[in-house]
Order: sequence, then structure tokens, then C-alpha cells
Amino acid sequence: MTDAKATDQVMTRSFFETLLPLLRRLNAERTLSSGKLGVLRHVAEHGRTPTTELAAVVHVSPQAISLAARELERLGFVSRVPDPEDRRRVWIEVTDAGRQKLAQESAAGHGWLDRAITERLTPEERKTLENAIPVLRKLGSEGSVD
Repeated sequence: MTDAKATDQVMTRSFFETLLPLLRRLNAERTLSSGKLGVLRHVAEHGRTPTTELAAVVHVSPQAISLAARELERLGFVSRVPDPEDRRRVWIEVTDAGRQKLAQESAAGHGWLDRAITERLTPEERKTLENAIPVLRKLGSEGSVD
């Protein structure tokens, strides 16, 4: 193994170990799972979406999307609409209650992070964080890593 590869692996582990507690804290005050929030967010941003597309976007099985959609429907956050032309296809639509819930869930994590950034970071550290955002966005993009 090359020194560069070993250094990258150490950085990967360190990054993951740093990110995990942040994600836990961001999600601590939320009442919906990140998967269900992902479904709500996607449908709110892109409009009526078939379950097969949601499964691909959220990176879960069609069965898991069906379960999540049923739960979100039971809570009144989405409606499941059968496709009139293809009975196998089901469309998911966000309800007004779902939009409100998405805003509440997002605000719960954002409020903590806003306070943490303001209270814990120096101006220089905030600038460093701001400069890291495009790099983190690139890591999270759907581009190939092959």
C-alpha cells in the first residue's frame, strides 16, 4: 500500500468518525427517520413521484419504499395514488401536512447546527467550514467514484 493510499484511508476513517456524531446530533430532535425525510424531501421538491423512482433516489429497495410510503400515508404526510394506466405503478404525492412536517423536521436539526456554528466556532473556523462545503457537496454528489 502506498503512503498516499494509507493517508487517504486514515483520513476517511477520521472523517467518518467526525461526521457520525454530527449526524446523530442533527437527527436527535427529529421524529421521522432519515429515509422517510428523504422521501418527503424528494416528493416536495420534485412533485408527484413513482415509488420505483423514489427507491432509486433514496437508495433502498422498492419494498422498503412501499413500507415507508404506507407509514407516511398513515401519518397523513403523503398520499399514494395508483397510476390509471399501469396498475402496478403507484405515485407518491406530498400533502400539506407533509410539507409542514418536513419544515419542522428540517428546522429541528438546523436550529442546533446554527447555534453550534455561532457559539462554538471562531470566525476563522466558520470561514474554513464555509470553504469546505463545496468539497463536501462534491463527495455527496451522485457522480461515479470508479
